[in-house]
Amino acid sequence: MSGFLAGLCVAVLPLLAAGFWLGRRTAGPQSLGDLGTPVEHATFQTLHTASLAAPPLRAGLTEETAGRSAKRLRSLLGTDALCLTDRTRVLVWDGVGAHHRAEILERLAAARETGRGDAFALSCDTPDCPARWAVLAPLTVDDRVHGALVACAPRESAVLVRAAGEVARWVSVQLELADLDQSRTRLIEAEIRALRAQISPHFIFNSLAVIASFVRTDPERARELLLEFADFTRYSFRRHGDFTTLADELHAIDHYLALVRARFGDRLSVTLQIAPEVLPVALPFLCLQPLVENAVKHGLEGKGASAGGRSRISITARDTGAEALVVIEDDGVGMDPALLRRILSGEVGPSGGIGLSNVDDRLRQVYGDEYGLVIETAVGAGMKITARLPKYQPGVHTAGRVTKE
Repeated sequence: MSGFLAGLCVAVLPLLAAGFWLGRRTAGPQSLGDLGTPVEHATFQTLHTASLAAPPLRAGLTEETAGRSAKRLRSLLGTDALCLTDRTRVLVWDGVGAHHRAEILERLAAARETGRGDAFALSCDTPDCPARWAVLAPLTVDDRVHGALVACAPRESAVLVRAAGEVARWVSVQLELADLDQSRTRLIEAEIRALRAQISPHFIFNSLAVIASFVRTDPERARELLLEFADFTRYSFRRHGDFTTLADELHAIDHYLALVRARFGDRLSVTLQIAPEVLPVALPFLCLQPLVENAVKHGLEGKGASAGGRSRISITARDTGAEALVVIEDDGVGMDPALLRRILSGEVGPSGGIGLSNVDDRLRQVYGDEYGLVIETAVGAGMKITARLPKYQPGVHTAGRVTKE
């Protein structure tokens, strides 16, 4: 089976994969070293090579990622040379004929304008250079040319034209996925900044006011609260990592509640029941703290100091096997379910429910729609918020710890 035909297999990967597995089922158990027919062997080799080329490309199109994937892509096509470009330059040239770079870039400029590929003879004064003909296939994301895949061969080949086009489309899909990953990361960072902006003005002003009230009457108490305030803000405004551990998030919540208790005294009662085995579970940064702040706002502040209202807040985290179940409940003023639906859909701004929509969106983005917040409430009936956190989720990791399937 030639390299060209192996490359052509990329165009029909689902069909070949199905045929490969069907062949294995009908022929009985086989070792990977005995893949049966030449078509089955070519299918396996194509899928295996593609799987090795994909991970670097999921990080985007750079010199590093292009360099790590080019050899695999050239193996798919079986060509004498292959290069990957961005919009203006050659990122990597794998194989012979690197002196054709300038000619390739001239053709790239035309491809950027038209969005179409090209097949052309290469001008070469080197007698023994095998790169005499090239196929340029654009790499597109959102209908915009981001670069090109160029395959070089000794002679014109219709099979290579089609195979290079299919491989380029496959590379484009990987780049689209990389773009989605980057967009998701930017969105999460923006949401974290939004959460910080919500926490900062209201909470910081009240905390500093409480600390100031103790400076003369109880300096030691003021010092303790100042340390609590420093630890909480240091955690909230840290600049590294999209994820944290449940232990760290609860530690920050403890600092937050210490400052709230200093303000409200015995009007606030907090109960924590935390299973030790769920403390290492990874979760999105600043995911639970806004829910606790919401419980304080609607559970205690909503009753008003003049009424002398008291509030009980409970925070539980337990192990349910594959998940950690976190429940935050208050006995406060509650909320109209219709208003809650508008908050979660984004129709009502954050002031309508601190961070609820933000946290719900982030959980769905990271874990899937089935992991959105479950909120039970009614006017005058308090609020119960349940968050399910998978204990092991690919891609969810904290510093020094990566979860695996």
